[in-house]
Amino acid sequence: MKPTDHAFRTKVFRRAYEIREATGKTFEVCLAKSWALFRLEKAMERGVVRFAYEKTDGSLRKARGTLKDVKYVPKTTRPENIRTFVYYDMEARSFRCFRIENLITVY
Repeated sequence: MKPTDHAFRTKVFRRAYEIREATGKTFEVCLAKSWALFRLEKAMERGVVRFAYEKTDGSLRKARGTLKDVKYVPKTTRPENIRTFVYYDMEARSFRCFRIENLITVY
């Protein structure tokens, strides 16, 4: 096995621990949400996906986003933040992000 074969599991579990730290929910619930984020990311790599999340002001945001054929270039040299999920918003035509614990549903 290559060292990268388990990289996706490492990311899923790191996200689950971050969600547990932020919300205080059981690890089982956090791991389920982390796998949902993983599936969302994979679906976005194939095309446009509709999903919903809670914004920081508490309102619901229904979004259409993708990661297909777009390259995100960060404005800073800081490493990627595991606590946020970055996507290309099809309505706004720009990159957006949300806190991983705020994902509500993918539809």
